[in-house]
Amino acid sequence: MDREDWQNLPLGQETRYESTYNPQLLHPIPRSVSRAQLGLEGDALPFTGADEWWGFELSWLNPKGLPRVAVARFRFAASSPSMIESKSFKLYLNSFNQTEFASVNAVRETLESDLSRAAGSDVAVTLFDVEDPVLAVQAPEGICLDQLDIETRSYQPDAGLLKLEEGAAAVEETLYSHLLRSNCPVTGQPDWATVSIAYRGPALDRAALLAYIVSFREHQDFHEHCVERIYCDLQQLATFEQLTVCARYTRRGGLDINPLRTSSGEIAFPGRFARQ
Repeated sequence: MDREDWQNLPLGQETRYESTYNPQLLHPIPRSVSRAQLGLEGDALPFTGADEWWGFELSWLNPKGLPRVAVARFRFAASSPSMIESKSFKLYLNSFNQTEFASVNAVRETLESDLSRAAGSDVAVTLFDVEDPVLAVQAPEGICLDQLDIETRSYQPDAGLLKLEEGAAAVEETLYSHLLRSNCPVTGQPDWATVSIAYRGPALDRAALLAYIVSFREHQDFHEHCVERIYCDLQQLATFEQLTVCARYTRRGGLDINPLRTSSGEIAFPGRFARQ
């Protein structure tokens, strides 16, 4: 598969919703397609991480025909061979609507089995009651860059914008912005996100970092690979003792995608933000 093939994905086609369980609706996309552009070949990746998806439109029937609903959290390893094309994921979840399942566990086990098979590695699924406190919105941690008074006209990813703060001592800090915008490579629809960069090492020039984040504004790529590009560009800029990049994208069609890439073995996602 290459980028030309993306035009034939379900995301760009007329939609036919199925309401009877159908795992064949899932459409995997090899991660290697976009990673090749970053010089990432094979299994030797400069990061660990995961993609955390949240599904807010999951429903099925219990054995008495009564609808049940839940909010689902899906965790895909960044090392999995494939990710799931988002529209096919939505159509797959929709196919549960008029299907009877014996229990909540049966739903979860079905989701884990189907998604793991499509992604090529284990996918962890957790189902939450819609009134579970874990779904509460939180504020991002760290320092927001968005009030910096900068001027920029660059709207394609430009690693040359990044620079370190001259004469600054090493720091440990988290910087974030609500201004990350990229575009779906299949439909051209805009994707909005809050991106968080936590690092320990030479201080980043904050104005330059904000300009770099804004430079994704007209870029076309999947959420996961935008985060990997940001991570790799920062890694090329300097040697950090620790680096984590996480983006929480706004949901579309009941699904939001939240990729996290890190130099440490710890994969700790922040809580949900206001736009998620």
